[in-house]
Amino acid sequence: MVDDDRFIYLISPEAITTPAELDAFAGALEAAASTGLAAAFQLRLKNVTDDWIGDVTARLLPICQAQDVAFIMNDRPDLAVSLGCDGVHVSPDDMDFAKVRDVIGDELIFGATCRASRDLAFEAGEAGADYVAFGAFFPSTTKNPKSFVTTEILEWWGSIAELPSCAIGGINAANCKPLMTAGADYLAVVSAVWDHPDGPAAGVLALVEACG
Repeated sequence: MVDDDRFIYLISPEAITTPAELDAFAGALEAAASTGLAAAFQLRLKNVTDDWIGDVTARLLPICQAQDVAFIMNDRPDLAVSLGCDGVHVSPDDMDFAKVRDVIGDELIFGATCRASRDLAFEAGEAGADYVAFGAFFPSTTKNPKSFVTTEILEWWGSIAELPSCAIGGINAANCKPLMTAGADYLAVVSAVWDHPDGPAAGVLALVEACG
């Protein structure tokens, strides 16, 4: 990921399905990225065609590149490579962690969903992941979590591993600071930014200020 102190990891809404929705979201992403405080952006679209994912990536990737925000493709190592993304994020349901590097090579970022599993975190590290994601830490309006975790897993991981960790699940400005205190390197957020009443840039700033 970006080699500085940025820790906001943006994740897209799942429902970007029309050109009008893409236009609107491109503006939101540009606003969030223009703060200079986001480390990464993950494109996470469900139930759409590969061609549409390609169209969305072509529109959004330059926005991220302009602000040095890593562009991460969810689920699809093949598309991460073919569309020129900076990396891919997979869960154990998507692909065996051990196979990811065979698809993306050594240069792209590899992030792994580990939920509440310490074993999965070790598997990801052994497979060459660049970061591991734990969650969910809180209930979320955007996804029905398969598991919940506490800050103890972040403290444990930080005490035994150098691989960065990403916290995910219901994170907002009101609850994020304990996660950073416990050792999270990145905070993955959705509604805390895109649904902020004062706009996406204000959402990013609120998270950074809360963790300061």
